[in-house]
Order: sequence, then structure tokens, then C-alpha cells
Amino acid sequence: MSLPDTILLVEDDDSLRLMLRGVLEMQGFAVLEADCRRSGLEVLGTHSHVGVVLLDLGLPPSPHAPSEGLAFLRQTCDMTHPVKVIVLTGQDQESAALEAIKEGAFDFLVKPATSSAILQAVRRAFLFCHKEREMAAGGFARVQVNARISDGLKVAREEVEEKLVRHVLQETGFNVNQSALRLGLKRESIYYFLKKFGIERQDG
Repeated sequence: MSLPDTILLVEDDDSLRLMLRGVLEMQGFAVLEADCRRSGLEVLGTHSHVGVVLLDLGLPPSPHAPSEGLAFLRQTCDMTHPVKVIVLTGQDQESAALEAIKEGAFDFLVKPATSSAILQAVRRAFLFCHKEREMAAGGFARVQVNARISDGLKVAREEVEEKLVRHVLQETGFNVNQSALRLGLKRESIYYFLKKFGIERQDG
């Protein structure tokens, strides 16, 4: 018997979090909860089976600004196991949406979102999550890069290099030999990238 799809709710409003949990559990999803960025990252760090996050951008200690939610987004993008983040917010819609997309959000819903809109977004996110995990099992890695065209190809290439090296190092538990083998490089090249990008074991 397969495990149910697992969602993490990162929302500081207790009543809204309880309502969302009920809606999701009625549809067969397993639900974990967090009320701030720190606790949300802790849950993700100990539950690698989480596939989708429903994230409120306005979290303590700055509930009226998107800074905490955007910081959470940035940090989830660096994790070994990819998650799809659906942003829920009552913040200024256009600017918050743009910033959330820049930081890697999968989808964006404005509060108060209907149950049907939330469920539709969650199902779509899990569809992508499952397909990307199938790709990962086949040796593919999805690397997201945000680059200004005016910065040129060199900057974009270096960002791809860094993300790919970090990803493989995390997957291999920082085993340089295995990482070099996966990337088709010499060990010396891995050490070069470690130094070039300032990658340390605790970064994983």
C-alpha cells in the first residue's frame, strides 16, 4: 500500500491552518504543519517525503511583509529533495507574485482562496512533483536558474554549474568520488568547484 501524498502547511493563523488541514485531509492527503519559517524548514529537513508546501508569505516575526515567506522559498530551492511551493497570501498581489515566482514558487493563490482552487493547485503540483521524481530516478536533475539576459551566458552557466554540483554533492552525502563519477568529472574538478563556489559540507 502506497503512502498518501504529504503536504506541509506553513501558516501562522491557527484557525485558517485548521480549516486548510481539514479540506486537504478529506481529500486523502497527509498534512504536516508549521507556523513560521524556522519550524517549516525543520519539518522539511526531517520529512523528505513532503511533496507540496502551502506557504503563507506573511509569517512571524514580519506577518505584514513577505520577507519571511520569500526567505523560506529561497531556502527550499537549495534542498536535496525538491518540493512544489504554492504561495497563499493577502499581501500586495502583483509585487508578491513576481517575487514569489522569482524565488521558485510553483503557483500563487490570493487569500481568501476557495477550497476548489486550493485543491486544483495542490493536485497540479503533485502531478509535477511525481513526474520530476520519476525523472530523478532516471538520472535527470531539474535545475532552476534566474538570470538577467544582460548578465550574459557566462553568469548563467556558472549558476547552473553551482546548483548542479551542490545538488549532486548533497545526494551523495558529500562523497567527492561518487559526485565526480555522476558528473563525469575528475575528482580534482569537484575540489575546484568546492573552492570556486565556497561550498562547505554544512551548506547541505
